[in-house]
Amino acid sequence: MLLLAYSIEDLIFTSRPSRASRYVAVKVYITHANLNRELEIYKHLNSASSNHPGRKCVRMLLDSFEIAGPHGTHTCLVHRPLGKSLLELMKLLDGGVLNKDLLKPAMRQVLGALYYLHEEAGVIHTDLQPSNILLGIKDDSILSKYEENELKHPVPRKVTPDRTIYVSRPLPVSFGIPVLCDLGEARLESEKNDDDIMPDIYRAPEVILGMHWDNQVDIWNAGMLTWDLFQAFHLFHARDPGGKLHDAYHLASIASVLGPPPSEFLKKSENSLRYWDENGHWRGLVPIPEHRPLDMLDQRLTGDDKQGFVSFLKKMLCWAPEDRATAGDLLLDPWLIEGMFKSRPPSANN
Repeated sequence: MLLLAYSIEDLIFTSRPSRASRYVAVKVYITHANLNRELEIYKHLNSASSNHPGRKCVRMLLDSFEIAGPHGTHTCLVHRPLGKSLLELMKLLDGGVLNKDLLKPAMRQVLGALYYLHEEAGVIHTDLQPSNILLGIKDDSILSKYEENELKHPVPRKVTPDRTIYVSRPLPVSFGIPVLCDLGEARLESEKNDDDIMPDIYRAPEVILGMHWDNQVDIWNAGMLTWDLFQAFHLFHARDPGGKLHDAYHLASIASVLGPPPSEFLKKSENSLRYWDENGHWRGLVPIPEHRPLDMLDQRLTGDDKQGFVSFLKKMLCWAPEDRATAGDLLLDPWLIEGMFKSRPPSANN
């Protein structure tokens, strides 16, 4: 068993198959912060058979089990192995971002996953970010070579009286189909959802203002993800000059790009009165930066291509959740599907 990656909450290994078996990835929890939520969401997804086309865009749970350790019991989640994340891929590319021909299929996969989660499974992901989208592995030869390299040239390790500490072995790049992973922050739509969610810079306006939220937070998140995969700078700023998270600066930054929010949206939460008065005028807790429309901010595209990209973003980045498109609608966006049926796959370098 080889260590692939680790985080504060879990370790991820790949396991060597026995004869007539297959490789799997095993996620071992080292804390219980989000364990029950993630396992229950996976059980919910596995409880009903589905032929939904978006299901294959989500990494599903193959099995789960528990192991005993010196500090308690660890729950393990078994998945099919996948390759590098989009975040890791971006670090290998010129400019640190995807090109258009890589962005489009990646977002089609993400939206396909959301289409399944929202329309059939009743699940809200809440945590779309480049590190949670992993590239597929086209064939097991990549894993067998990976295993062979470990056997011939083991990674460094430190042996202590009670454990052995391993260095994770980097996976080679595989340009398989991207898959949405990590349901540790997912929620069921059937529950009342109004807690604070989402990575800081990706938080939807209704989350910042403490409103009840639904699956449309994922659509806002998809818009933010689209921008960050393609552009070398964040669309919004969520921190004050000292570097601390600050909701007023975040809302002011959103307003500088999208313009003022609709009055009906602000009426959904009393928290809005901290930042806008009863007439929807900004109270001025912090200054709103100079207006920067999306078409002005994008410097990578021109002409109809730019217009299509900006139009696609505007369908997702709306103040009011009800104004955002659904994942199913976005999958039919003209800009997104343009070039979908090219015979030759895109290169990572152009």
